[in-house]
Amino acid sequence: MKRRADIQKLADLVARLRGESGCPWDREQTRETLKPMLIEEAYEVLDALDDPDPMELKEELGDLLFQVVFHAQIAKEKGEFDLADVIDRLHEKMIRRHPHVFGGASLPTAGDVLRNWEDIKAGERGTQSTYLPESEKSLLDGIPSKLPALHEAYQITAKAARVGFDWPDLDGILDKLREETAELSSAAAGNDRDQLAQEVGDLLFVVVNVARFLGIDPETALRRCNRKFGRRFRYVESAIKKQGREMRSASLEEMDALWEEAKNQTSDFRPQTSDKKSEV
Repeated sequence: MKRRADIQKLADLVARLRGESGCPWDREQTRETLKPMLIEEAYEVLDALDDPDPMELKEELGDLLFQVVFHAQIAKEKGEFDLADVIDRLHEKMIRRHPHVFGGASLPTAGDVLRNWEDIKAGERGTQSTYLPESEKSLLDGIPSKLPALHEAYQITAKAARVGFDWPDLDGILDKLREETAELSSAAAGNDRDQLAQEVGDLLFVVVNVARFLGIDPETALRRCNRKFGRRFRYVESAIKKQGREMRSASLEEMDALWEEAKNQTSDFRPQTSDKKSEV
């Protein structure tokens, strides 16, 4: 019989670390000091997802889980809630948002599920956010303000698309992409830095829309493109260094030729498609 996960032993461990006879470093940590660690651990999980060794992912998921349990322990010490409350709240929420699994709703496609997901969340906001009048509430209210801009753009456009505010087809978005490219080219002819920044932002926003419409996670695609560029650039660097030269001494034509060699000799990742539920 497969053993069940015992998260309580982890909660007990963190409580011991934070206790009077525990670890001085752990006892000093606050929500503020843990913020950068939480972000770091989340990004390490992202790296592990691209690692062929599943043990790396197991390790990094554990480190991220530790951060969750640590924050729950701090909340318990403050008399706010504990880990059991976190799990109960999540469990109830997931059951409520999956009526097609735990109830009698019929939602045969992923698109149906996502639209219903947003409807349920809107209902939750109506009962939980009483400080704003209904006319001032927005579908976008639940998007975290501290998301990286690329992912924030994805979330904004995904939520708008779920209520029908979207292009009918890819050609429409590509036309918009060409329009924004032309506007950026026109702005580049001038000297207005603010206008240039605005046009670059508009162009990036449309590119995110292209990725979303195609079911591609733009963050993952860009990260993998960054790595691909890094692999190829290192190949160019290495080839020039083997000639006893520095990069500055090589012509653009030489570097381009080596770049083409690198394209044929380095393997590249394929971006993953995305069909996710946004934040919970």
